[in-house]
Amino acid sequence: MTSRSNSALLIVGHGSTVNSDSSPPTLTHAAEIRRRKLFAEVGCAFWKEEPSLRDALFLFDPESIREVYLVPNFISEGYFTQTVIPRELELNGRITKRSNGQIWKYCEPVGNHPLMTDLLLRRAHEIASGIPESETSLLIVAHGTDLNENSAAAAKREAEKIRALGKYAAVLNAYMEEAPLVSDWQKLTKTANVIVVPFFISDGLHSYEDIPRLLGIASKRSTRLRSAGRSTARQATNSGTTRGEIFQRNPHKIAGRSLFYAPSIGTDLGFADIIIEQAAKFDSEAYPDRAAKLIAKT
Repeated sequence: MTSRSNSALLIVGHGSTVNSDSSPPTLTHAAEIRRRKLFAEVGCAFWKEEPSLRDALFLFDPESIREVYLVPNFISEGYFTQTVIPRELELNGRITKRSNGQIWKYCEPVGNHPLMTDLLLRRAHEIASGIPESETSLLIVAHGTDLNENSAAAAKREAEKIRALGKYAAVLNAYMEEAPLVSDWQKLTKTANVIVVPFFISDGLHSYEDIPRLLGIASKRSTRLRSAGRSTARQATNSGTTRGEIFQRNPHKIAGRSLFYAPSIGTDLGFADIIIEQAAKFDSEAYPDRAAKLIAKT
């Protein structure tokens, strides 16, 4: 896939009717890719925001755009990538030919890309620069749920890959709703320094409130208020712990130990590179020269 005038990129995110911070990372990555002029058009669509997935069927003029590369901006394979997106976008496999002749190519989600490990390592280094890794534990925190085992598996996979590098004293995957629980971080880790990186696409109530509360670096006040409703939730996020402020207080001192808390990994600008590479990967077997040229241009 070279830079051609007849190809478009569609980045699909979850979006939210409650969390205004859900879609900005996806929009930011799209703007960066658009700036590089690798595709004739770059668009976004969301499950819970506008433009909707159904709207995306009509985003690109079939007369000028003959190919659409669809990259899910999701951490892992699961219900949304395997069921919701194919259903809403009327996909019938990895390659779908529309009645108007337009070809849609369904790429892997960003979380499957090997570069994810490098981004996690970079985020951990940035948030705790100068801290000896040999005296530090790294926690990769995901949601965890009985509804989607792949969510937990992705965090476990990344923890195993980083652990194999031998950089940190310990590397653990932890979860909000299943064991090992992030709330048990003091029992799970023994080092003087602990780095926590949320394994989420965007920052929101989980990263601003829920995980900080489970870590013991934020009060329960905002969580109690949040149960009163959406508008109160936004007020709660801005009371006590304002949006983004929780990431600026590092290190948090707890029981004589230093805890470094990072923004969600999906806010890393390197996600633009991953999105491009997932599109290039789609063509790598059938068109290896095209994929190599696209990656070289980034």
